Amino acid sequence: MRRLVAGVVLALCLASRAHPAGDIAVDVELVLAVDVSRSMTERELEIQRRGYAEAIASMEVHDAIASGPNQRIALTYVEWAGSGSQRTIVPWTLIGSTGEARAFSAQLTAEFQQTMRRTSISGAIDHAAGLFEGNGFTGLRQIIDVSGDGPNNDGRPVTEARDEALARGIVINGLPLMTREGMGAQWHLDELDRYYVECVIGGPTAFVVPVTDWSEFAGAVRRKLVLELVGPAAAPVVRAQYVPAQERPYDCLIGEKIWHNLYERN
Repeated sequence: MRRLVAGVVLALCLASRAHPAGDIAVDVELVLAVDVSRSMTERELEIQRRGYAEAIASMEVHDAIASGPNQRIALTYVEWAGSGSQRTIVPWTLIGSTGEARAFSAQLTAEFQQTMRRTSISGAIDHAAGLFEGNGFTGLRQIIDVSGDGPNNDGRPVTEARDEALARGIVINGLPLMTREGMGAQWHLDELDRYYVECVIGGPTAFVVPVTDWSEFAGAVRRKLVLELVGPAAAPVVRAQYVPAQERPYDCLIGEKIWHNLYERN
């Protein structure tokens, strides 16, 4: 009996540590992790910010938020580049109304920062995964939404970061930007969508929404957010069945190899 009581007390302590009493209950805790590496032009950076702002303030996203049992989500917007280069543009924010969504969107377009060097999707995932701790919210689901125009070429292998996040119950979705503009041409992968499926995303409901032209961006973000917010019942654009990295035939170090061939040998 003493062991049983001790076990119950321990379980309650762990539960209270994982979900503090003061946390706000939400349907989804969502990190928008957006690529701002130097392969992105100033025009592309602005399109990204305005595209996310438009999508977050849209009625489609509002209706998706309202469809959840709590009818509210927690959202933060982070830009990333190299392994140590991440910056929070909008911190964790409670969104349960059109007014709150519009206020979040206004912060996104109030100011535009410059690009940063290198591309570390692994660094973005590691950073995003840490943002859930002590954020003041308890969500039914935790999601990292990664967008980018190239493969990982800095920091640790992306599969290691992905696997650790998945082990914590976090779902990772992707928005591969398969456009051709600026310096990104030398990093372009014709199959960047497959790279994201094989190497970046993961979890039982994981999906990618590829963007092949910047004119599609705002609509793609809106569609992706709706899919993430309405939950597993939604049919994803591309669903990925998670397979341990060592069983994958795809080369998830292709970005590191491109970087080595272009720079390290010169």
